[in-house]
Amino acid sequence: MFLAHPGGPYFVNKDKGYWGIPKGLIDPGEDHLAAAAREFEEEVGMVPPDGDLIELGTAAQKNGKIVYAWAFEGDWPDGKEPDCNPFSLEWPPKSGKIREFPEVDKVRFFSLEEARENMTESQQPFLERLLEKLGNV
Repeated sequence: MFLAHPGGPYFVNKDKGYWGIPKGLIDPGEDHLAAAAREFEEEVGMVPPDGDLIELGTAAQKNGKIVYAWAFEGDWPDGKEPDCNPFSLEWPPKSGKIREFPEVDKVRFFSLEEARENMTESQQPFLERLLEKLGNV
């Protein structure tokens, strides 16, 4: 399973339980699937392949936001770093200094067992749904 690790200073020393699918916000009037493809490209720097998509439904994050997910078969070139949009943040806090950080600082494929160990808890249902749809449960 291909997962992304959030960038920025708050996640630099956090690993297990912080990885998740590349995701983002839906623009007003935008189709969920179109938003997912756009956000994938913005967060990792690669256009998702055209082809069969497996709809994985939705999951609620702890903050109440709803994530829509699809799976697809693809490759990630060895050694390729994510090329994502930056975000601005005052860092260190209350310093008055604005710095830019990548939305995603690393991506990689995980085995099923590794994905279970590393994925954020709120997105675990996507992994189980994918396995069900592929007939591996």
